[in-house]
Amino acid sequence: MAPPRSRLLAALLVLYACTVPPPATAAAANVPITTCRSFCGNITVDYPFAQHPGCGHAGLRDLLFCINGALMLHLPSGSYRVLDVDYAYRGLTLHDPAMSDCRALDRTPGGRGNGFVLEPWREPYLAPDPDNVFLLLGCRATSPLFQGFPDRHLPCRNVSGMGCGDYLACPAWDDYYDAGGRRAPGGDDAAGAPPECCALPWAAIRAVNVSRLECEGYSSAYSLAPVRAAGGAAGWAYGIRASWTLPESNRGFCGACRATGGACGHDMESHADLCLCGDWNSTSNCDSSADAAPSAGAAAHSPDAIAAVRWAILASGLTSLWWQYASRSNLW
Repeated sequence: MAPPRSRLLAALLVLYACTVPPPATAAAANVPITTCRSFCGNITVDYPFAQHPGCGHAGLRDLLFCINGALMLHLPSGSYRVLDVDYAYRGLTLHDPAMSDCRALDRTPGGRGNGFVLEPWREPYLAPDPDNVFLLLGCRATSPLFQGFPDRHLPCRNVSGMGCGDYLACPAWDDYYDAGGRRAPGGDDAAGAPPECCALPWAAIRAVNVSRLECEGYSSAYSLAPVRAAGGAAGWAYGIRASWTLPESNRGFCGACRATGGACGHDMESHADLCLCGDWNSTSNCDSSADAAPSAGAAAHSPDAIAAVRWAILASGLTSLWWQYASRSNLW
């Protein structure tokens, strides 16, 4: 039988093992730089976007996903197909399959289509272009759009030459009414009735939530040229054109990082800019080892490092117990 002191040491070591988690692997702390630039279908996903944690800019994280070869952008309002990413002009072209256009209206009393709603923390980095028009369809008189004054139509206006005047001339409206479609409650014939269509820019309301705005559907179009599209609304480009903006403090960071062989990313906890340099990270570039993040001192005091030391102590104690037991039992 083992002496009381050995039994007490064994009990303490078992209790210690139950309270100390195993250390995480070192690989989890680093992002392979070759994964930051990727492809989905025929679209390149590069900084400031990324499909892998730790890559890209923190303000645009958890945004793009590749699903069956289709690049999708996910927001609180829904998911959108990404048709194009223009890195030179910092633009995204998005498609919502439930959105109306000039050929077909998609409306339901409860609201149809995603609209466009951003998380508050993401708003400084991403927004629809100023030249993008949202056309809200069949909104009720009680809609927040009209702020209790439906006859004033305060927010409704043309955007870059695009508005409801042209859109109401689309053949989709004839087809809609021929199929038995009905106007919003009250109709345009009633005094003070809301308009059948309200065009407005993103900046007017900052969130296009179709159901919350009490509308039946929406359309969206954008202009890439300063001239009016020929053919009216039939010649518009339908979809959502969004642009991204990075803070002034980020200017030049990614170029300097890439010039030294790094990949541009961010800290997944603090969301600060990081230059990913393989097995270490830098707050500036891969030629500045003095800017390594985290530093060697910080790594030595990290939870993983402490856990590793504790597990080493545990292993040493168990080995000592085994030798005591073996020597007393004449196992050798």
